[in-house]
Amino acid sequence: MDAGAVGVLAGTMAFGGVAAGLAGCFGLRQAQRVSRTGVRVPALVKERPGRLGEKPPPVLQFVTEDDRVMEVVSPVSPDRRLPLRDGDNVLVTYDPDDPRNIVVQGRERFAVERAFIICGAAVALLATALLAVSFAAR
Repeated sequence: MDAGAVGVLAGTMAFGGVAAGLAGCFGLRQAQRVSRTGVRVPALVKERPGRLGEKPPPVLQFVTEDDRVMEVVSPVSPDRRLPLRDGDNVLVTYDPDDPRNIVVQGRERFAVERAFIICGAAVALLATALLAVSFAAR
């Protein structure tokens, strides 16, 4: 493979790695900010009808401090260990400036966000190494 093709490949990889890292940083920062400064309220879990054989994520219904009823699609998917069943109550923290931005307490996805940051950095470093080896071989 010639150096131009390797450069294009490395540039594409670096762009993808940086984008993944930035997405992880943004998600982590938002979740931490809402958890730290948001308003905690109980929310009701409601199932949504889905297509045949498909189970969409549930809706979380809660009342804001200014008495607005909000229904937000759950930002976390239910799993076997912590299912979200129709009629369950969970504690959510919402951003008072944008109540659609919520964090479900006890189900924060900090590990997923950190994984995006780590994988993005690893891909960007790999792309840089690939580019360095390509130019060194010329």
